[in-house]
Amino acid sequence: MHMPRHSRRERGVALIFALLTLVVLGLATLALVRSVDTGSLLLGNVSFKQDATVSGDQAVRAAFVWLKGQSSLGADQATAGYYASTLELDKTKPVDVTGQMYPGIATRQLIDWYPDDSKLKNCAYASASGGGNCSLASKDAGQTQNGNNTMRYTIFRLCSMTDAQATAASTTNNCATPAGLTGSNHEAGERIPQLAATGAFYRIVVQVRGSRNSVSFIETIVQL
Repeated sequence: MHMPRHSRRERGVALIFALLTLVVLGLATLALVRSVDTGSLLLGNVSFKQDATVSGDQAVRAAFVWLKGQSSLGADQATAGYYASTLELDKTKPVDVTGQMYPGIATRQLIDWYPDDSKLKNCAYASASGGGNCSLASKDAGQTQNGNNTMRYTIFRLCSMTDAQATAASTTNNCATPAGLTGSNHEAGERIPQLAATGAFYRIVVQVRGSRNSVSFIETIVQL
């Protein structure tokens, strides 16, 4: 018996459609796998970022303990990452704590968050890529207990100048102080915590480096 020619042609067309269907299913499966992988990667990065941000509180505490242990805070102590003024008396030289706040300003002041890094992330690279003077130091605050995060901090006293500069200029140092609130204790449940009537404010800036090159910056204002 001989099969009709039109039947043979129909079987050939069915084979082609079957192959096309397999190709489409394969591409759809590949796209689904890539989508799941990308979603998992993004979720992982967000988790590492959050972990780095939460860990910054430990560096803030270390900086506060250091402040409490000092008998005099009227002068810069660069080796400890401390500056007795905001360093912004000259408005043409803004302090760029992240390296991304004032890109392109050649006179900006940068903090060296990577003093031991000779690769692309060091302060010299930041200066070359966006301009700026990399003269401000940061203090190593150690690592978290799990070893996933490395922390550093820099402290600025919220005064316009150091005590020595104010004396040399025969002027009163302009420092941020509480406005109208007195008292020394904060009772639980109070809507407005009472602040000490005297005592300078300090700006603590923390950088935390976590897994997968995640970086978080935390800023805290404290009063002593």
